[in-house]
Amino acid sequence: MTKAEGENRFELSAADRVAVVAGSGRLPVNVADSLAEAGHQPFIVRIAGEIDPGTSLSGYDGETLAVEQFAALLPLLKRHRITHAVLAGAISRRPAWRAVRPSVSLLRILPRALAALTRGDDGLLRILVDTIEDNGIKVLGAHQIVPDLLATVGRMGAHAPMKSDWADLNAGLKAARAIGALDIGQAAVAIGGRAIALEGIEGTDLLLERVRDLRDNGRIAGRKRGVLVKSAKPNQELRADLPTIGPATIDAAHAAGLVGIGVEAGRSLVLDFGEMVARADRLGLFVVGLTGEEGEE
Repeated sequence: MTKAEGENRFELSAADRVAVVAGSGRLPVNVADSLAEAGHQPFIVRIAGEIDPGTSLSGYDGETLAVEQFAALLPLLKRHRITHAVLAGAISRRPAWRAVRPSVSLLRILPRALAALTRGDDGLLRILVDTIEDNGIKVLGAHQIVPDLLATVGRMGAHAPMKSDWADLNAGLKAARAIGALDIGQAAVAIGGRAIALEGIEGTDLLLERVRDLRDNGRIAGRKRGVLVKSAKPNQELRADLPTIGPATIDAAHAAGLVGIGVEAGRSLVLDFGEMVARADRLGLFVVGLTGEEGEE
């Protein structure tokens, strides 16, 4: 079982007002609900076209912001007297620059944003975090609000890797770290002791769909087992975009014919832990938190 230690939690005061800048997926829901359970009603900045319908996010106070209105985020936070912000969930597209309206706010951040574009997605995240904090609003990681989201070392659930699976886990971790150093992605699939597919800008779901298609088309026919491995980038901004898995990842990995998932312990998030473990147990998949020093052969 994965239980993060209590010292990971950031202690909020009664006067603090927390905004969740919400993209898609379960992460912003987990963060918002955890805040509410702790007595802090979150303010939700819903990124238009990104948040999943039918979740509890629609029941909280907040506003909707188009991705092209990114320059309006800071004035919005300040207008609502936000003291802390959490960036949670995926953003599937970048702004359509023709739809971006000139403003004083935009002119203030545009030079830094354009410079960050040359450094990839992680560079953009760092600029966003720095800009928010330069204006007196503290940016928190989702794991600081919900410490139990952090993956810890070892097995999660009933199933464990076979001895032969460790060659795949080690190969997948090495490949994930290599593409992370290039700010390309955070995940790799390894079969037979070598990486056979790497995550690009499309994300983990489409990576696994690609692996499923490779099996269906006979490109990896006869190759059994195989794993998905997710790892933070070497210079990862830990308050945003940590590698994440959840029940849907289990389903997609199973559909791709894989037998397990490895995630970097302490630098990856596990969403809806109980449901994820139950689904992995039912489908026969293992899930393990990795340190990068396992070395099993």
